Amino acid sequence: MNSNPLENAVVRLLRERPFYGHFILNLRREQRPLNGKGAGITVRDGIPFLTVDPASFAALTAPQQRALLEHLVKHLLHLHPLRRKGRNQHDWDVACDLAINPGIADLPEEALLPEYYGAEDGLAAEEYYEQLVPPFDTGNLAGSGYGDAEREERGAAGAGNAADSDTTLDSHDLWSDADSTPLALAEETVRAIARDSLRGSDGETPAELRQIVDALLHPSPLPWRQILRQFIATAGRTGRKSSWMREHRRFEHTTPGIRKRRRLNLLVGIDVSDSTNSAEMREAFARELLQIASGRDATITVLYANSRIQQVSSFSGVPGIVERYDGGGFTDLRPVFDYAKTMHPLPAAVIYLTDGVGPAPGKMEFPTLWVLTAAGEKPAPWGVELRMEI
Repeated sequence: MNSNPLENAVVRLLRERPFYGHFILNLRREQRPLNGKGAGITVRDGIPFLTVDPASFAALTAPQQRALLEHLVKHLLHLHPLRRKGRNQHDWDVACDLAINPGIADLPEEALLPEYYGAEDGLAAEEYYEQLVPPFDTGNLAGSGYGDAEREERGAAGAGNAADSDTTLDSHDLWSDADSTPLALAEETVRAIARDSLRGSDGETPAELRQIVDALLHPSPLPWRQILRQFIATAGRTGRKSSWMREHRRFEHTTPGIRKRRRLNLLVGIDVSDSTNSAEMREAFARELLQIASGRDATITVLYANSRIQQVSSFSGVPGIVERYDGGGFTDLRPVFDYAKTMHPLPAAVIYLTDGVGPAPGKMEFPTLWVLTAAGEKPAPWGVELRMEI
C-alpha cells in the first residue's frame, strides 16, 4: 500500500464516500507544518488549496482522517473562509465548526459541538456566531472575543469549560489567504468542483450535502460581467509568478506591491467553431474586454482559433477593437495554451470563450477562466468556469 497517509485516506474516501473523494482530488495540495493540526483548506487567489501537515495527519486514525477530510469539504462548500471578513475571527472559526461537525462520524474527541455551548444542532454559522459574540462587541477582530453563550462541561480529555479549550479541528490560520478572492469568484470555483465531483460519483450526493450542493448547482443568476471582472482583478494582483501556477512560489523575486504595478498581460482565446457563432454573445464579450482594458494598464492578446490559431490581434486601452472572426470546423483547445507559453512576458491569465468541446491540456499552466456557452461543457477539471448567459 502507498505509504502516503493522505493518498491512502483519499482512496478510502473514493471507495466509501465518492463525492468527498472526488472533491478532495480537485483541490490543489501542499504539505507544511500546521501547528499540530492535521490539515486545512483555503482559497488562494481564486484557487482552492488543501494543506496537510503529514506528521499530524498520520497521527490520526483512519476513521478520524476520513472525518477531517469530510469536515474540510464542508467548510469549502459553505465558503466559510470567504465569509469571515469583518467578523471576530476566533468566534467565526468556532461558529463554522459548530455548524458542520454534527453528523460527521468518528470526529476526534476535541472536535467542537453545539451542545458544549448550550446550543442546538442544525444552525448556520451566522446563527452560532450571533450566540457567541455579545451585542455591540467592538473588540479585536483577530482576538478571542468570547461571548456569554452558555458553555457546558465537555467531559472529554482536557475536560473543563469549553471556553478554556475551544479550538477548531482544522487549521483556520490559512483562511486569511482567502481575503484576496471575491466571494462570487470563489463560489464559481467551488461550484465547478462540486459539479465535477457529482459526475465522478455517478450523480450521487451524500444526504447531508444534498441541500448545499443543490443550492450551488442551481444558483440565482450572477452577472457574468461581474465574474469576468473579478477574475481579471485577481489575475492582476497575482502576476505570472503567483500561486495560480502549478508550482507555488509565493512572492518569489518581487513583493506583492511591485507585482500590482505591473502591466497586466492577458491572453484571450475565442473559439470560432459554429457552436459559439453568436454575434450577440461575441460582441457583448468584446465590449466587456474593451472596457476592462481601458480602465487599467493592460495588454490583451486575442487568438481566434478552432483546430489551430486562425488570427492574432492585440490591443491596450481604448483604441483596441475586438474583431469578429468566423472560422467553423473542429475545435482543439490546446493551441491557445501552447501559444501562451511562447509569449514574453507570459500572460497573467488565459480567458477562453468556447463551448468546451475539444481536447484541452492535461494540466493548468496558467490561471484560466473558461467562459462557456449556455450549453457548453467544461473541458478540463482545472480552471474557473463561467457560463455566459446572453
